[in-house]
Amino acid sequence: MKTTGEAVVYTLVIAAVIVFCRAFPFLFFMTKKDEISPKRMEREKAFISFVEKTVPPAAMTVLAFNSITMPFKESCREGLVVLTASILTALVHLLRRNTLLSIFGGTAAYFALEKLLMR
Repeated sequence: MKTTGEAVVYTLVIAAVIVFCRAFPFLFFMTKKDEISPKRMEREKAFISFVEKTVPPAAMTVLAFNSITMPFKESCREGLVVLTASILTALVHLLRRNTLLSIFGGTAAYFALEKLLMR
């Protein structure tokens, strides 16, 4: 168990890292508008457009694989429940194209499968 002083230090360090991560893009891309050449501005726009298109799907893919593979480390049965619910969620979304329906349907499928198979 951590002491109160250690907890305060950890909290301050984490807060500093979060503030830095939030401020970094603004500090990185901050320049005077007069100094930017049109070519550089086009390159920056292309880079930001690339990041906007690639980072969210990549992050979601990593999170999805992590959330599906972690239960397999505990038990194969739990992993199969999560994998089946994830597949059902994807199928509902592909068939209906309704985010709320796929989220609620996948959640309901997970809890139903867990009640049935995890006895």
